[in-house]
Amino acid sequence: MKIPVKQYWALLSQYFKAQKGRVLLLALLLLTHISLQLLNPQILRYFIDTAVGGGALARLINAALLFFGVAVLNQGLSIANTYLGEQVAWTATNALRLDLLLHLLRLDQSFHKAHTAGELLERIDGDVNALSNFFSRLIVYVLGNGLLVVGVLLLLWREEWRVGAALSFFAVLALAIMIRIRTVAVPHWAKLRQMSATFFGFLGEHLTGMEDIRANGATGYVMRRFDEIMQSWFPVRLRANMISSSLWTTNIALFAVANAIALGLSAYLWRNQAITIGTVYLIFYYTEQLRRPLIQLRNQIEDLQQAEASIGRIAELQAIQSKLPEADDGTLPRGALAVVFDNVSFLYDDETTVQPGVATSDGEKPPTQAMAALQEVSFQLAPGRVLGLLGRTGSGKTTLARLLLRLYDPGSGHIYLGGVAPASVPLRQMRQRVSMVTQDVQLFQASIRDNLTFFNPAISDERVTAVLDDLGLSGWLRTQPQDLDTEVAGGSGLSAGQAQLLAFARIFLADPGLVILDEASSRLDPATEQLIERAVDKLLYNRTGIIIAHHLATIQRADDILILENGRVLEYGERALLAQNPNSRLYHLLQTGLEEVLA
Repeated sequence: MKIPVKQYWALLSQYFKAQKGRVLLLALLLLTHISLQLLNPQILRYFIDTAVGGGALARLINAALLFFGVAVLNQGLSIANTYLGEQVAWTATNALRLDLLLHLLRLDQSFHKAHTAGELLERIDGDVNALSNFFSRLIVYVLGNGLLVVGVLLLLWREEWRVGAALSFFAVLALAIMIRIRTVAVPHWAKLRQMSATFFGFLGEHLTGMEDIRANGATGYVMRRFDEIMQSWFPVRLRANMISSSLWTTNIALFAVANAIALGLSAYLWRNQAITIGTVYLIFYYTEQLRRPLIQLRNQIEDLQQAEASIGRIAELQAIQSKLPEADDGTLPRGALAVVFDNVSFLYDDETTVQPGVATSDGEKPPTQAMAALQEVSFQLAPGRVLGLLGRTGSGKTTLARLLLRLYDPGSGHIYLGGVAPASVPLRQMRQRVSMVTQDVQLFQASIRDNLTFFNPAISDERVTAVLDDLGLSGWLRTQPQDLDTEVAGGSGLSAGQAQLLAFARIFLADPGLVILDEASSRLDPATEQLIERAVDKLLYNRTGIIIAHHLATIQRADDILILENGRVLEYGERALLAQNPNSRLYHLLQTGLEEVLA
């Protein structure tokens, strides 16, 4: 992979536009710093020639003081350039991190299903951090040292064209060799970044499931996989570092040649009285001055190797488009939402779609066609009614809920909410008008207030407190040391019931038109479940509800019943009518026990 520097600059230059003032100030300080670096050798040349020629002591003292003052000022400018350069770079790359995070949040569920959280964390932070390390020094080191090299060479040409020509050839040759090594190393750094993403994906996934791993005795397997990843990671990093180290070895050899050229030409010209002894030192000083910027350029080229790999991965991530087209013209009506499924079918991307009975090109037996998650599902749910959704594991209940949340779009057929197609409504509005509570409640390392409002400052504390009081959590809130400002630390210290009640509080505050409850009370003890039952009654008042049911008590709340089997509608109708019909599946379940539907 080879990415031009122009493309690299184009990506981050847009993030520098908001910092024009800082960038201009940095450029001014940088040019001043370079000018003073070029001036000091001239002062030294003057000092040496004056001393050799027997000049006045006052002139030597003045030259020494001037040299000292310029050196001190140079150090101050160096600190200022570094500080300002870091500030500009981190401001820009933090904005890039934010844009990448927003981009990921807009991608559909199929993308997140294919990538682990640890991998995405590495893509957002690890890859951008590689850019930060390079761009924090781009202007100060790369651009600044590039200008310094050009300035040194121009002054050498002015002093003695033969010296200027020889060292210009050396500088061009050195940069060409290092750039060539850079292009060889980039693929290895890209592979290393991918290995890093794989490792962090593995680590994040298994740290999250640590309790299950220990409880089921899978520690040995996890450690073996850890060892396998580390063993495969080592040779990749070794090859990348070995190729990069060749830059440093090449640099030593090249500067040995540069010093030989400078000293040889200086000795020849001095013997022929073409230059003074002060100029000899000036040439040697400028040659040594070339060493530092070229070494720093070499170091930045090593960073560029990693940065080019990262920029390729960032560009690749930005190029991924959501399969859910964004709309901005549709609007969902207020109040309870009607739900219509019209012949809806859906197949996940990773499921087999080969038709049975069709021979493959090599004559082998083709794979069996995968069963779609939903197949020709049709039903209508009137506004304000509650649907009890039943079915065995894998029957399509959760898939149906995901389609209503528009985490996916149906493969065929149509869905309508309040008479409006979800695809015509902005996703932000969809997520505000349709809410879901699952068994697994996600709480954040944030205050109780932020966990309930999802960081929405427009929701008042009075409203939050009123909702918690309705849910019977006011007593629990009074035990918290800082009231709504208490940090819940990702849910630690909360019982499963308390966490579930907080999830219900979120729905109350969101005030949606459609509420989906997916196994929302399966983790609760009887006492807490009584609180939930009362809360659910309030939550479903004047709202449409879909309850993925597993208990007979929940069925009694439903107005309509939809039973799925293998992604198809097995039975649909009013609960009261189905419960009285001896030929209905619901009647059979009520007689034998709802647990059969989960068998």
